[in-house]
Amino acid sequence: MTFSALDQTSPVSWLQLFQLMSPNLPVGGFTYSQGLEWAVEAGWVKNAAEFEQWLTDQMDEGLVYLDWPLLNRLYSAAQQDDLTAFVGAIDLLVASRESEEFRLEEGQRGDAFYRVIKDWGIPGSFDMAVHLKRSQLAGMAWFGAKNNLSVEQLALGWGFALLEGAVMAAIKLVPIGQQAGQTLLRKLSAQLPEKYKRACAVEDDEIGGSLTCLAIASACHEIQYTRLFRS
Repeated sequence: MTFSALDQTSPVSWLQLFQLMSPNLPVGGFTYSQGLEWAVEAGWVKNAAEFEQWLTDQMDEGLVYLDWPLLNRLYSAAQQDDLTAFVGAIDLLVASRESEEFRLEEGQRGDAFYRVIKDWGIPGSFDMAVHLKRSQLAGMAWFGAKNNLSVEQLALGWGFALLEGAVMAAIKLVPIGQQAGQTLLRKLSAQLPEKYKRACAVEDDEIGGSLTCLAIASACHEIQYTRLFRS
């Protein structure tokens, strides 16, 4: 898939993107720590530098080799109304979530996202409900493809939302402090466009990122005795 510059001439598409990525969107993104809560308790992440490396690894593996390549394919399938390709990409995405907690989160956020957009008049969304509810990423791809949001807008918005959620969790858990958190968010978000270019070069047989420590942290978080974040 060829990377192209973002469309900066459509204010409406940008406003739609801001709404989709807003922390106020009731999909529960800020109720999950993505394994960080256990990583902090286990002593794997003790300061801002270690958290930055924790998050950078997730960007380089999770975003570049899994989420973004599958978002590209979900978006293309939605544009072409290719149900087989669309469902196949969802299947691979869900199968690649390496813990029960991550798979449950995928479905919970997908269902919540569908409830948000179901009354917005998205073409075909009612017939696609059973599929869109499985993954928030699938719902976003469908919404974007049917509403003239570019896949690049969706990808960078998704990346920023994940970074923001992780930083907000780290501020509470590590802790790293508000100012340090915002500085880190600015630093890492500036890397998203270049990393997305790499994701667009990922071939079908290269899709898939495995982060062993992240999977272990998530699995341990499922039975962590005291938790601030949802499991």
